[in-house]
Amino acid sequence: MANPSTKSRLPRELAEWAEIIEEYARNEGLDCYETIFEVLNNDQMNQVAAYCGFPQRYPHWRFGMEYERLERTHEYGLGKIYEMVINNDPCYAYLLNDNALVDQKTVMAHVFGHCDFFKNNHWFSKTNRRMMDDMANHATRIRRYIDRLVLEPVEAFIDTCLSLEGLIDPHSVFMQRRMTRQQKHDNVATPDGITRFPAKPYMERYINPPEQLKAESDANREEAEHTADSIPAQPLRDVLLFLLERAPLKDWEADILSIIRQEAYYFAPQGQTKIMNEGWASYWHSTIMTNYCLKADEVITYCEHHAGTVATSPGRLNPYKVGIELFRDIEQRWNTGRHGLEYDRCDDMTERRQWQTQDPPEGRVVGLESIGRKKIYEVRKIYNDVTFIDEFLTPEFVDEQDLYHYRYDPNTGRMVVVSRDFRKIKAQMLYMLTNHGQPYIYVLDGNYRNRGELYLGHKHNGLDIEIKYAVETLKQLYAVWRRPVHLHAMIDEDAMLFSYDGEQSTQQRIDDSLPTAAHTV
Repeated sequence: MANPSTKSRLPRELAEWAEIIEEYARNEGLDCYETIFEVLNNDQMNQVAAYCGFPQRYPHWRFGMEYERLERTHEYGLGKIYEMVINNDPCYAYLLNDNALVDQKTVMAHVFGHCDFFKNNHWFSKTNRRMMDDMANHATRIRRYIDRLVLEPVEAFIDTCLSLEGLIDPHSVFMQRRMTRQQKHDNVATPDGITRFPAKPYMERYINPPEQLKAESDANREEAEHTADSIPAQPLRDVLLFLLERAPLKDWEADILSIIRQEAYYFAPQGQTKIMNEGWASYWHSTIMTNYCLKADEVITYCEHHAGTVATSPGRLNPYKVGIELFRDIEQRWNTGRHGLEYDRCDDMTERRQWQTQDPPEGRVVGLESIGRKKIYEVRKIYNDVTFIDEFLTPEFVDEQDLYHYRYDPNTGRMVVVSRDFRKIKAQMLYMLTNHGQPYIYVLDGNYRNRGELYLGHKHNGLDIEIKYAVETLKQLYAVWRRPVHLHAMIDEDAMLFSYDGEQSTQQRIDDSLPTAAHTV
C-alpha cells in the first residue's frame, strides 16, 4: 500500500478504511491535499455546520439560529448531516459518529472527490488555503471589538455587512480591473497621457505615427472631460471594495467590513461550482464504492442512501443529481464519439441516441484511461456551473433526466410544468446559476450631483430587481455610506431610480440614461 497522506483522529477501523479508500482514489487519478478526518456527535456536527464548517467563528445571532434549525431538523427526523469537508490545506472533514460503516465509507469516498475538486478546479485556485486559521483570527479580532465597544453596535454593523456580502466581484481575483499607479507611470511616457514608445529618430514616425498620437490625445481629452470628477472612473462591481476605500468608516468598522469581504470571496467559488463539486464527489463515491469497497450485506443500505441523495422533486434542482448524471453523460459521449461538429449538425434525435463512432474500442483509450474519463478530468479542472451547463447540457440529456421548466401556480399552490423546450430549460438554468441568481450591481458614481451621494447601476441580464430587496439593500448601504444612496434599475423594461436618504425611500421612473456617458454598464 502506498504511504497515505491522510491523517486521522478516527477509531482504528475507520482509520484503516480511510487509508484504503484514499489509495483507491489516488489510483483512479484523484489528487488531494492531506485530509484530516474527525468524528463528531450530532450536537457537535450541528455546531460546526452552523459555523459553515469552521470550529471558530465570530459571535453572531445567525449562527445560533442556524444551529437551532439543524437541531430541530434532526430531532423531527427531517434530515441529518452525513459529512462536511473544508477547502483548506490540509482539508478537514467531519464524520457523524452514529453513521453505519457503509455510510462512513461512502462519505470518505465523497470527501476525497471534494478534496480533489478543491485542489484542482481553476475557480478555487485563488482561494485562501489557510482559511481555518484565518477564520479563528477573524473571530479573535471581532471579539476584541465586542469587549471594547460592547456587543450591540458591533453585532448591528455585522448585520449590515452581511446583508451586503453578495456585492463583490468574484471574477476580479483572476484579472486586474484597475491600473496600479506604477503601471500608469510605466505605460504613460508623456505629460498629456499619450503612450510613446522608445524609438531612434529615423524610426520615430513609423513607431509613433503622428496621426495615432493625435487620435490618442483627442480620445484622452474627451475621456478626461467625462471622468475628471467621476469616482470611480469606470463602473466598479466590487461594491464592498469601494465602500472600504471611500466610505467614512471608523477603524473597527473598516476592519469588520474587510473580514466579511474576505470571507465572501472565500465562499464565492463554492457557489459558482455547486453542481460540479457535488456531482464530481458523487461520481467518485459511486465509482469507488461500487468497484472496490461495497460488501454484499451493504448493497441495499448504500443504494437506499445514494438514491435519497440524488432524489429530485418538481421545481427544484438537485445539484448532486444533475452533476453526477452530467459527468457520466460527458464520459459516455466522449467514449462513443457523440461530440464534435458532425454530431452537432445531426438533427435526427433517433440517430443521435444511437450514435457510435466506427473506431475500435482500443482507439478510444488513452493509456489506462478512456477518452471519456480523460475528458471529465479536463472538465473538472476548468469549468464552473454556468460554463458546465452551457457547454454540455444537451437535448438528449434533458429528455433522459425529465428536466422541465416549472413555475409556481398561485391558483393551486403547486409547481406546474410550463415548457419542455430545451432552449427554455437551458436558459432558465443559466439564469438561476449566473451570479447565484442575484442581479449585477455596479458603483457608477461616488459623488453623484457633486453631493457625495452614492449612485449604483443594475446591469440587466434577464433578471429584474426585486423591489423589496432593493429598498432594504439601499438602507443597509446608507448605514455604511452615511449619505443618500441611489440605484438605477430596470423593472419590467422601465428604468427606475430607487433612493434612500436616511429617512424615507422613494421610487421614480426616469429615462434610460446614466449619470455620465462614461458610466455605461
